[in-house]
Amino acid sequence: MRVFAREKIRKTNSLSAKSLHEFSTKAIHVGEEPDLSNSGDVTIPIHMSSTFARKEVTKPSKGYEYSRTSNPTRDALEKRLAAIEDAKFALAFSSGLAAETVLILSLLKKGDHVIAFDDLYGGSRRLFNKVLEKFGLEFTYVDARETKNVEKSIKKNTRMIWIETPTNPLMKICDIRAISKIAKRHRMLTVVDNTFASPYFQKPLKLGADISLHSTTKYINGHADSIGGAIMLNDKEIYELLKFHQNAIGAVSSPFNDFLVIRGIETLALRMERHEKNAKAVAEFLESHRKVKKVYYSGLKSHPQHKLAKRQMSGFSGMISFEIKRGLKEAKRFLESVKLFSLAESLGGVESLIEHPALMTHASIPKNEREKIGISDELMRISVGIEDIDDIIADLRQALNKV
Repeated sequence: MRVFAREKIRKTNSLSAKSLHEFSTKAIHVGEEPDLSNSGDVTIPIHMSSTFARKEVTKPSKGYEYSRTSNPTRDALEKRLAAIEDAKFALAFSSGLAAETVLILSLLKKGDHVIAFDDLYGGSRRLFNKVLEKFGLEFTYVDARETKNVEKSIKKNTRMIWIETPTNPLMKICDIRAISKIAKRHRMLTVVDNTFASPYFQKPLKLGADISLHSTTKYINGHADSIGGAIMLNDKEIYELLKFHQNAIGAVSSPFNDFLVIRGIETLALRMERHEKNAKAVAEFLESHRKVKKVYYSGLKSHPQHKLAKRQMSGFSGMISFEIKRGLKEAKRFLESVKLFSLAESLGGVESLIEHPALMTHASIPKNEREKIGISDELMRISVGIEDIDDIIADLRQALNKV
């Protein structure tokens, strides 16, 4: 017993992502080891300085010269992001869309083609169609639930496959491992937007993907008080290219937001377990309600890809979509009748949110394209919070009673 105690003390004196194995431990310690040669802060300080003084002209102090290039608080966050995704490298950005923009502008050029899941976050499709197509990039949207649809869409100029799983807002699941194998066979990159699952429930890099992407605004921060994005990966060459463009483009996160995300990650495991527990109960309640037409949640056995979700995810997260009966008018009545839920965009915070994709998060997608994907006027999306489940269901029940 004494030998074990000494061994434990020896290891914890020099913590690193490699020396820690369990998610919750890494989420609390990596990147935030106290500097006992300095002030010994247990919590990483917020380094708000925009620039850093040096003694010698050619030697920046501890490698820091300008906060856009590198900042101690952001460095701490990036170490932790890499650790919780089981990645070698991570980069933090000012938003999820900033991360997407830097990623694509770094790795693609005019004339390149991207295959993307047809059910994507509306902001991603807006970025692709309204902005990046103007720079000569080409995008094809396919139902990636059928892996053959991805392979059939490959062209000579295809360079990247871009997927979400689960998707926003229809909770579609695609086979990350199978799609990544296709990409490698054709010398293409696979990017997975892992925002809905979070690193706690899904590890795309371990399934063969090249890059895992997050809006840290959502589950990773978890408190609806910061905007940010992140890229995690293992390829050093790609990492260095992305880091160069992170600095050159300047889409970096602020030190204060970095601090908030670091703080949020510390409770990510606890929060995700509660999100999932509550979401399962909500999904079962909605599925049994006579005024609900359909429920989209990969944790339900009725979900057509439930087995695939179980195979590549360790949990089902807290996102649910469902369709109410009787059309848009009644959907609006329901949405405006909730009390505990906030009618608001975004997701992944401790509080429960509800929104209408067709009129809110995916309004930038033309109606005919939304309907082709399956986003109807009756569809609503819930981000199930960590409140008491009885209160959550009571609020949904009273709102449904008014429909």
